Amino acid sequence: QLQASGGGLVQAGGSLRLSCAASGRTFSSYIMGWFRQAPEKEREFVAGIGWSGGTTYYANSVKGRFTISRDNAKNTVDLQITRLKPEDTAVYYCAASLRVLTERVSEYDYWGQGTQVTVSS
Repeated sequence: QLQASGGGLVQAGGSLRLSCAASGRTFSSYIMGWFRQAPEKEREFVAGIGWSGGTTYYANSVKGRFTISRDNAKNTVDLQITRLKPEDTAVYYCAASLRVLTERVSEYDYWGQGTQVTVSS
């Protein structure tokens, strides 16, 4: 089970830290990803991180502004978001994959419930 938190309303240029807590004892076996979905748009990949945290992968639209990290001892994966833009407004989801670090939604097996991020201009 995945539980995302940390969303909120923030002004453009501000920062947020999203967190995803996972239950279970096999968290380190999962590749973790963050996705987002804006109203009337498809869910899109934002960032992903490998099992140990040594490999990360970002969508071009967020490179340099978003940082993904994980703590396998605490079963958490975080997304630090800086220099927020109105176009970052979306529901953000964390997800877990047993197979591959990818931006493909279909490769992720488990999903959290999402946390809303709203950026005002």
